[in-house]
Amino acid sequence: MGPANPWSPSWRPDPSGRRLAAIRTARRGALLAAVLLGGVATIAGILAPEAAGRPLTVPIAIALMAIPALALLGAGLAPTAVGSRVDALVVGVALAIGAPVAAALSTGIAVFVVVAASDHTELTGPAVGEVIKMGVAAAVRVAPLLGAVAVLWVIAIRSLERRAAEAGVASRETALSARAASGEGSAVRRTFPPTSDEPDRTD
Repeated sequence: MGPANPWSPSWRPDPSGRRLAAIRTARRGALLAAVLLGGVATIAGILAPEAAGRPLTVPIAIALMAIPALALLGAGLAPTAVGSRVDALVVGVALAIGAPVAAALSTGIAVFVVVAASDHTELTGPAVGEVIKMGVAAAVRVAPLLGAVAVLWVIAIRSLERRAAEAGVASRETALSARAASGEGSAVRRTFPPTSDEPDRTD
């Protein structure tokens, strides 16, 4: 564990602020991925033939099972997405390909836990396999929408990062201006000490 790991005994604060900026970027990526890709997962579940005749809560529940992995995927890819345009392109492709895999695995793990904890443990393996199979088929059906959402995610992350950087620069300039003005005032007070209001009297 390096000094950037908060659980490491050798952890040290980062005076440059880059670590905090990376954490905030990862948070934005996770939130956007959970919202955008979670919406795609919900649509894919609704369009699935297996969901025909079932209540709407079924695809929504499946999408909720997939959201944790989608958020982790977004958090991991977000710091690279704000780099060069080539990096952004590679991240967009990785997101479009990795999102169905992450969603299927996350849903499969959730189904495994739920079924294994029930009275029908013998159905655990078939249930997990069926969920992963349905996830792959659903990803193929919504592939164009998934690609568009991946592009939108990259654009949104880069835009938010640019705005955050501009806001940070503006706040630093304001702080430096205030500090400089305070320093000038102190210098003036040191150079010209306050004098009495009474006029000087000479004998």
